[in-house]
Amino acid sequence: MATGGIANVLYTVPLRFRGLDTIGVVFFLLNMFLFLINISMISLRFYTFPETFRASYMHPTERLFLPASVVSFGTILINISQYGLPNAGPWLGRAVTVLFWIDAALAVLSSSETMTPIWIFPIYPLLIVGPHAAIICKSLDPSVALEIIIGGFTLQGIGFLVAFMIYASFIYRLMTQKLPQASARPGMFVSVGPSGFTVAAVLGMADALPRVVSADFMGDGPLAAMIIKVVANWACLWIWGLAMWFFFVSVGAHWSCARQDGHFAFGMTWFSFIFPNTALVTATFAVGKAFRSQAIQMVGCVMTVLLVVGWFLVVGIMIRAIVKKQILWPQKGEDRDEGGFTAPEKQPERHLNTISKMTSNALASMKSNDQ
Repeated sequence: MATGGIANVLYTVPLRFRGLDTIGVVFFLLNMFLFLINISMISLRFYTFPETFRASYMHPTERLFLPASVVSFGTILINISQYGLPNAGPWLGRAVTVLFWIDAALAVLSSSETMTPIWIFPIYPLLIVGPHAAIICKSLDPSVALEIIIGGFTLQGIGFLVAFMIYASFIYRLMTQKLPQASARPGMFVSVGPSGFTVAAVLGMADALPRVVSADFMGDGPLAAMIIKVVANWACLWIWGLAMWFFFVSVGAHWSCARQDGHFAFGMTWFSFIFPNTALVTATFAVGKAFRSQAIQMVGCVMTVLLVVGWFLVVGIMIRAIVKKQILWPQKGEDRDEGGFTAPEKQPERHLNTISKMTSNALASMKSNDQ
């Protein structure tokens, strides 16, 4: 998600230079590669240890990352629409339209799951449907684009309104209890995403609306589109300010922790430093474009540089954590025993026999090919 989010941010940077598109494509392709690797490895895990499939749905922490697969898929679709549609034929537009509705269905299904401790995260799949609609509607026929805008706006509204209600519980907890423990504190940035994605989605769809509406749309198509655009611009200022407020609250929470001991144990929640904040950056660019404010766009450019640097830092620390066996190690990852949950006992003999059989079959196949 974070890697695709960086590609999304680089595409929206208004102050462009030669090679910026190439850098964005590199992040886009890297995101697809990582997605396929993750799918392959987790499928191998479930095949080798079948009992972990059910355990993934029951674990109080690992279950939080189930919507991440749908969000990652949606992020890839956004990147395809950004970097692919301008350089491909009409076939890609038709394919992306079909994939958009598939992603929308998956988003609805995944967001209907029972809420988890990071309350807002299960609604994230719905929150990236709108930004995707805002991008692809600019390259489609007006009739199809209008359907995409209506669908995207509806699902984006559902996602934001549900997240808005969850905001109340989040703020109540901050007011009545202490901040989360240091290892879980990066998850506070998840609260930035709903407002940021909504701003980017609504402003993008409103900007495309004058091109796609018919002359008799709501009585007077051009006038209706202009009124919707003006209302969207000013309403999104409030929502953008809300995203900024949650961003500064999250930064302040980490600043107080850093002053105490300066040590943060790495966890996969560290990528919350990146992905939700990509929504804030794209929202900043959208607001700057809507109000033709070069100052706001410059702020977005500075945030982009910091975001890319942050991505490299988080990835580097993740690799260091893997080497030091802090993650991807028994009882060290998100599947560790906690909250009364105990992982099912594995049967090493059976799984070793399965792996040995797979290896023998592969070697036999290679030997037969050589002969």
